[in-house]
Amino acid sequence: MLDFEDAQRYLADYAQPLAHSGMVPLGEAPGRVLARTLTAELEMPPADNSAMDGYALRCADVAPGVALPVQQRCYAGEAPQALLPGQAIRLFTGSLLPAGADAVAMQEDADEAGGRVRINRQPLPGQHIRRRGEDVAAGSVLLEAGCVLGPGHIALLASQGLAEAQVFQRVKVGILTTGDELAAPGGARAPQQIYNSNGAMLAALAAGMGAQVAACRHARDDADDLRRAFAELGRDCDLVLSVGGVSVGERDLVKPALASLGAELDLWKVRMKPGKPVALTRLGRTPVVCLPGNPVSAYVVFALLVTPLIRRLQGRSECFPPVSRLRLASGAQRKDCGREDFLRVSLQLDADGEAQLTPHGRQAAGIISALPGSSGLARLPAERQVADGERVAYYDWRHWLA
Repeated sequence: MLDFEDAQRYLADYAQPLAHSGMVPLGEAPGRVLARTLTAELEMPPADNSAMDGYALRCADVAPGVALPVQQRCYAGEAPQALLPGQAIRLFTGSLLPAGADAVAMQEDADEAGGRVRINRQPLPGQHIRRRGEDVAAGSVLLEAGCVLGPGHIALLASQGLAEAQVFQRVKVGILTTGDELAAPGGARAPQQIYNSNGAMLAALAAGMGAQVAACRHARDDADDLRRAFAELGRDCDLVLSVGGVSVGERDLVKPALASLGAELDLWKVRMKPGKPVALTRLGRTPVVCLPGNPVSAYVVFALLVTPLIRRLQGRSECFPPVSRLRLASGAQRKDCGREDFLRVSLQLDADGEAQLTPHGRQAAGIISALPGSSGLARLPAERQVADGERVAYYDWRHWLA
C-alpha cells in the first residue's frame, strides 16, 4: 500500500495551476486567489497624521501653567496651517500633522478654555503621530501571488486606491456519482435503494474550497452511460471527481469506461482508514480522482488528498494547511494497526483550558452522523496503539476544507 503522505504529495503534484486569470471588482474578490504579486505604489499612511483626538504642538512650548493659543481647529480631511511658535492646533484622529509640530497631546491630557489650551502632561517628541509610510512603504511587496483574498487583503488593496484585483479563474469541478442503488434526494426511493448523499456532499465540499461546481451527474451501472458522463465532464471541467464503481466487482464499470476513453487508471491502496481505495487518471489534461463510494470515506479522502490538488489548480502558494499536535482525550483500541487511522474528533477544552480531542463514539465508515459533530480528524500512527492523553496530529476542518 502507498503511504498516506506519499499519496497526498502525489495528488498535489498531479496538476499545474490553471493558466487563465482575469480582473474582478474587489466586491467579487473574496475567496479568489491572487494571480500576480502586487507592489505598493502609495505609502501608507500617505502623510504624517494624528493617532488621537488632541493638540498638535512643539514639545519645547509646553511648560507647567502655560496656556497655548489654539491657532486652528483642523478636522480629518482638512489641510492644516503651519504651526506658529508658541501655539497649538486642535486635531482629530486622522487629521494631518501641521508643519512645525513634533508631537500630539491627547485631549484627555489637556484643558481648553477661552481659545487657549493648557497641557497637563509633558509630551514626548513623536508622541501620538502616525508617520508617513510606517504601515506600507512605496515599492514594498503588498501581496504575494497565490494568496486567498479575504477581508484584510481587500482592505489593503482598497487602501492603495485599487478597485479591481487580478485573480485566477475558478476551478470548475465535475462530480459523478454511480450506482443503481442510489436514489436522488427529493425523489422516490425503492426499498433496495438508499439516497445519494455523495453528490450533494461533494458539491458542498468543492464550493467551500472556492471551486465552481460545473456539473453534478449520476450514472447508472451501465458502461455507455458512464462513458458518456466521463466524456462530457472531462471536456467541460478542470477536475472530475467520481464516487464508487472503481473496485473489481462485476458491476464496477468505472475502470473500463475510462479505458474506453483512452484513460489509464492508476489505482492505489493508501495506508489510511477510512479511505483506502483511491484511483487517479486524466481525460486529456483534466485530472480525474475516483473516490471510495462510502460517504465518510469519500469525505475524508476529499479533505486530506483532494484539497491539496484543488489548491494547486487554484494557484495557491500553500497547498497544505497547518497540522497541529493535540492531546487525544482517550486512545482508540484498534484490532488492526496496519494502517493509519483518521478518527473523527471534536476539539474541546479540558478543566485547565487546554485543547484536547475527543473521538466520536462511533468510528465506522458508515456513520455519516459523526461528520457534522466533528471539528476535524485525529491521525493515529500505524503499527501501534495510542495511549490516553498522547499527542497526535490534528487536521482541522476549518483549515483543510477551506
